[in-house]
Amino acid sequence: MSTDSDRRAFVQFALNEGVLRFGSFVTKSGRTSPYFFNAGLFNSGASVGRLSQFYAQALVNSNIQFDMLFGPAYKGIPLATATSVALANHPALPGRDIPFAYNRKEAKDHGEGGVLVGAPLKGRVVIIDDVITAGTSVRESVDIIRGAGAEPAAVLIAMDRMERAGSEGALSPHSAVQEVEQRYGLPVVSIASLTDILALLEGNAEFAAYQADVLAYRNRYGIV
Repeated sequence: MSTDSDRRAFVQFALNEGVLRFGSFVTKSGRTSPYFFNAGLFNSGASVGRLSQFYAQALVNSNIQFDMLFGPAYKGIPLATATSVALANHPALPGRDIPFAYNRKEAKDHGEGGVLVGAPLKGRVVIIDDVITAGTSVRESVDIIRGAGAEPAAVLIAMDRMERAGSEGALSPHSAVQEVEQRYGLPVVSIASLTDILALLEGNAEFAAYQADVLAYRNRYGIV
């Protein structure tokens, strides 16, 4: 988890980088959302470097015991790589050099072969991704990690949308994050959440006009 100041700083950082935007956006689920978070727009050395520091700090603050990182293809690959670097330079982990691994979407049939790249999967493994939408990448990652004889320790994400899945008349009682926690018995650590976005809107006159729409969206689809 992140401290309040870390969470506020991250939301402001995402806003500055154009990763967090307000307006009208159709999501993958077909909903019209008044905000959009696209971590793929962290696409420069400076922005990914700063992003990895937020990931590293959130993981350190969580006090979760871990041995390595796993980044599911594709977005998780640069996230695991960069966060491993940030953890190696973190003052709370002197002498630690955190290994990482990731998977390919398709097995390689030459060279070393297989679907895994990087350090051997062993010990307690943190799965790192941008968001959890349907939980598909988490399920695949858990299967890969356990199949290698290692143990998933947690899931680390950038933003928790705190949003229920399902169709309009049959919304799930839980968010995607909550369902992952319940299904796999894993803690999900997020740098920030929808609550932090709303806190930004409350204190930012430039974007205050979007506050009512974001609140209405949360009331309609959000968890209590």
